[in-house]
Amino acid sequence: MITKTVDTILNRASSGGDLSPEDGVLLLKQTEPQAIAAIRQTADQLRQRQVGDTVTYVINRNINFTNICEQHCSFCAFRRDAGEDGAYWLNWGQIQEKTRDAVQRGATEICMQGGLNPEAKINGAFLPHYQQLVKAIKEVEPHLHLHAFSPQEVQFIADHDGISYAEVITALQEAGVGSMPGTAAEILDDNVRRILCPEKTNTATWLEIVGTAHRLGMPTTSTMLSGHIETPEQQMGHLEKLRSLQQIARDRGYLSNITEFILLPFVGQEAPKPLRRRVGRNQPVLEDALLLTAVARIFLGNWIGNHQPSWVKLGLDGATEALEWGCNDIGGTLMEEHITTMAGAKGGTCMEVETLQQAISSLGRPYQQRDTLYRYLATPQVGVREFL
Repeated sequence: MITKTVDTILNRASSGGDLSPEDGVLLLKQTEPQAIAAIRQTADQLRQRQVGDTVTYVINRNINFTNICEQHCSFCAFRRDAGEDGAYWLNWGQIQEKTRDAVQRGATEICMQGGLNPEAKINGAFLPHYQQLVKAIKEVEPHLHLHAFSPQEVQFIADHDGISYAEVITALQEAGVGSMPGTAAEILDDNVRRILCPEKTNTATWLEIVGTAHRLGMPTTSTMLSGHIETPEQQMGHLEKLRSLQQIARDRGYLSNITEFILLPFVGQEAPKPLRRRVGRNQPVLEDALLLTAVARIFLGNWIGNHQPSWVKLGLDGATEALEWGCNDIGGTLMEEHITTMAGAKGGTCMEVETLQQAISSLGRPYQQRDTLYRYLATPQVGVREFL
């Protein structure tokens, strides 16, 4: 049964209005099948109205250049200490070989992030090392879009080198970085972060760095790590902070803003035992992820139009289903994914273009290759609408 309150909220959203965080919490707490079906339908209708029926994908490659990290996040199965079994640090030649392989396979984007390696310095400073990472890729293919270095990595460089966030971002832009991954966000609530990732950047700093990137003309993505110890109220507080960032960027006329929202359901199979015991399960709950996906579209869609599930975390079937709950993009081919896979995810490490296309076609919707900034790359199919 759909209550009058839920019906009122969904009608307001369908009429183009923004919801309050309290509205979102109420939607997230629904358990009646009819109410959940109405939330899904509203999200799907808003997706169609806001960005059309076409489902996009990007041909990209992940390069996680090191898993050596000075931080100890409670959910991370990827990090290692230097010298520990499984620790690695790619050299310039290995990075370039991965880049050449990506180009040969049609990639338009390299997504590059890594652990916070205290040895990643050149002449005693961290920024030159990160600039050299960019240079190594650009030497192989200058036209590749480099989607690289999270707000956490920006803070790492700035704090160690004694320079501002703006100086770091500007230097990386000049080196050839095209956009910033909106990762390291986890849940933008410091009560959660003190348990989940106490050594990581705090909420205010994450928001400051992403806002600085927008002011300097660097696009970013946005993410949420969900389904661990956070509450619906904290989930909606996170989404509200993202929406506010986007509103600021638009109100102030910044050249760039948030290009997409990606929900990252928690995978805990290989996470440290204390957090696994606290969460009580190893794999995402698809039903929870889909409901949050729909509410995110309803809450953010007027401001952040592109929404993407994680096939690595949900599996391709789960990610395909999310396309009916408000998502309009199925993500990238990745070619080589380590961070989530090492956490115990079962979605795989690489996806062929044809496999993504088949998944999209199974829903009767057209597909379209895009670049990192959501510009169509190939000839659109008949009837395809351009993004609004």
